[in-house]
This record gives sequence, C-alpha cells and structure tokens, in this order.
Amino acid sequence: MTGPLIDPFARAIRYLRVSVTDRCDFRCVYCMSENMTFLPKKELLTLEELDRLSTTFIRMGVEKLRITGGEPLVRREIMTYFKAMSRHLESGALKELTLTTNGSQLARFADDLVAMGVRRVNVSLDTLDKAKFQKITRWGRLDQVLKGIEAAREAGLAVKINTVALKGENDDELFPLVDWCAAEGHDLTFIEVMPMGDMGEEDRLDQYWSLKDLRAQLAERYTITDLPDQTGGPARYVRLEESGQRIGFITPLTHNFCESCNRVRLTCTGELYMCLGQEDMADLRTPLRANPDDEALEAAIRAAIARKPKGHDFDYSRQRADGKMTRHMSHTGG
Repeated sequence: MTGPLIDPFARAIRYLRVSVTDRCDFRCVYCMSENMTFLPKKELLTLEELDRLSTTFIRMGVEKLRITGGEPLVRREIMTYFKAMSRHLESGALKELTLTTNGSQLARFADDLVAMGVRRVNVSLDTLDKAKFQKITRWGRLDQVLKGIEAAREAGLAVKINTVALKGENDDELFPLVDWCAAEGHDLTFIEVMPMGDMGEEDRLDQYWSLKDLRAQLAERYTITDLPDQTGGPARYVRLEESGQRIGFITPLTHNFCESCNRVRLTCTGELYMCLGQEDMADLRTPLRANPDDEALEAAIRAAIARKPKGHDFDYSRQRADGKMTRHMSHTGG
C-alpha cells in the first residue's frame, strides 16, 4: 500500500486534474448547455476536503496539480485552496501547481496566483472576434478576457492559449490566432472538439475540424518541426521555424494520445475518472467522509487506478460521434 500509483499498463500516475466547481460564468457551446442545471452546493467537496484529497494523491506520488472547473476562479474563497496546495510546492512534494481558466477572473487573481506558487496558466480562447466570442461562449466578454490575459502576463505568469478547433466558427482565424500569440509571446495549443454531453442543437460532426487538416494549412505558410517536448499533458508540440513559436496539438480523434497518459481527473463531487473518454469512475467522497484517517481513501484510490483503461474510444470516422460521453465537459473538468 506504500508503492507508487501504477496503472495496469505500467503508466505511473503523476498528474491530477482537480475540478473545484461545475459552475462557470460562460456557456461555451462545446462544453455546456445554455440552460445548465448545476449541482447543489451541499454535493460539492468543501475546500478542506479538496485539500485532504489532493494531499493524499500527492503523498501517493502525484507531482502535478491542474485546477479546473467549470471556471475554477468563480468558486468562493478558492485562494484558500491554492494557498493550502502551495505548502506542497514549498516542501518539494509537488512540482507544479497550475490551472485552466477562461480568463474572465484573471485580472482579479493573477497576483494572488503568483504568490501561491502558480507559474503558468492555460487560458481557453477560441476566437479574437468579439461577435464570434459572444456566440461561442454565449455569455462571454472578450475584452474582459483579454484584460485578464494581460494582467496575468504583467504578474509574471506564462500564458498558454487553448483553442478548440471549430469548423465554421474559427477555421478562418487560424493565422490571426497564430500571429496574435506570436506577437504576445504566448504558446498556443489547438484541441479537437470531443463528443461529451448533450448539446441540444449543437451537432458535433458539424463542429469537428480535424487537426490533421489544420496542421496541413499551417504547413502552407510555415516550416514545421516536430518537438520532443513533454509537459505532462496530452499535447504534441511543433515549432514554426519562421516565427520560432511553439504550437501544440491535442488530438483525441485523429491521433489517440493514450499510450502516455499519466493523469486522472477528480470532480468537484469527489468522483475520480480514470479516463476522460470512459464512463467508469470511483466514488472517493464516501470513504473521505466516512473515515477520519486516509487508509480507506488510499485503498479506494489504488483500486480505481487498477481499473484505468488503456484508452478512450472517441471516433468520428463513421460519421457519428462514437464513444460519446453523456456527461458534460464541465462535470469532469476542462
């Protein structure tokens, strides 16, 4: 019971993504329904419970924590949790504490995040066009996000832009987005849209823009060099030689990245998903709340990791969204 967390395919689990809330101040078309029903607050783990769970994972070998949501920075008193996690950075047990955000609250929290030991953030940004931003996010305000990104940079945070590739929405902005990130000094990662959640009128097949095609478009203008860079996540990176910038590709559909998966996802209700693209999960809230010590919790975590699958089953090749997950992306954590 004291060994590292190793899954059935000999992958060491070093990376935990922690969703601290299912709530968000946007309603992005690929992530949420417009009229979402959020969880009752009593079902959410308290900040103290999130601390205890995260600390247990760190004790069991997790070295990287990424805080997600929903939008993590809309959770009340969330800096209390970041401060709690910063003690593991100071001890050396945790190598990185970071988060993924929509950027709307970065102007408020950028300095605090740096003080807590955060050194880089991922910001979800799918367009630089105000009208399209409003359409994609439904509730979003582009100016607020851009101000947040600027505040993050001024505070000393490295910013990576995450852009979901959406056919018919931002496929005409490929080069403007690349050029803007180069000018601002941000890395940029493109992500294929994943078949998760009931989006009502939104059709996944209509949204799907293959990153194989996107890369081919980039190659028309740039010399592309593959890079060996690994950041612990699923992205594969290239360098655009003419600008020197780094571009990432997260390709769950055109190129399954599961062979190197070293991460699991904890929801804000204490469910542990061993794979983003599978429904199997483990309830950690029950052993957490039922026992004052962590023995049962650690046993539940080890039993869950022993069920981690080899990979997901996302597939659009048969003109339907095979492997579709019924839960929304915001439930598991973006």
